[in-house]
Amino acid sequence: MTQTYDNVFDAIEKDPAMAQNLFIRSKLMIRLKKYIETNGLTQKSAAELMGVTQPRISDLVRGKIDRFTIDMLVNMLVRAGIKVDVNLKNAA
Repeated sequence: MTQTYDNVFDAIEKDPAMAQNLFIRSKLMIRLKKYIETNGLTQKSAAELMGVTQPRISDLVRGKIDRFTIDMLVNMLVRAGIKVDVNLKNAA
């Protein structure tokens, strides 16, 4: 029997809360990386815009998910002028 998952984090993380946290952080990080690429920002200019250091942007673009909290990512998005919205629904 093959088990299916909603996302990769459900497959690699036994704790459902941690899997959801990783999933949310990954979505936020992907959006920030896309913003940087779309706007042709250097890591230095992105860092200045988002209120972090250049090494933090480097961590972001390299996908170092363990180095970011949801709070930090939301702050970076807002500083970049990106509105963050939350949708909640009951688990199936």
